[in-house]
Amino acid sequence: MIRHLVLFKLNDGVERDDPRVVAGAEAFRALGEKIPEVEFWECAWNITDRPIAYDFAINSAVADEDSLKRYIGHPEHQAVAGQWREFATWVIADYPF
Repeated sequence: MIRHLVLFKLNDGVERDDPRVVAGAEAFRALGEKIPEVEFWECAWNITDRPIAYDFAINSAVADEDSLKRYIGHPEHQAVAGQWREFATWVIADYPF
């Protein structure tokens, strides 16, 4: 199994109630059910206000590296990631477990 972690940081001046952000969060919540390779999916807003904290997180899992490649290239994933490019940056970690 491969764990796929993504942490998002909203750009300066962008708030969680921005309509683009609300739509992006809803799109990510629904994404796990739309891509067959996804075996585990959760995402949520960070609940702490520490300066080093990121704002939104995705914790997901797929079977193997080929599944991860298919997930990343899936049109639904690309569309949602494209939404977030407008208002956030992110870091990713993929590792076997």
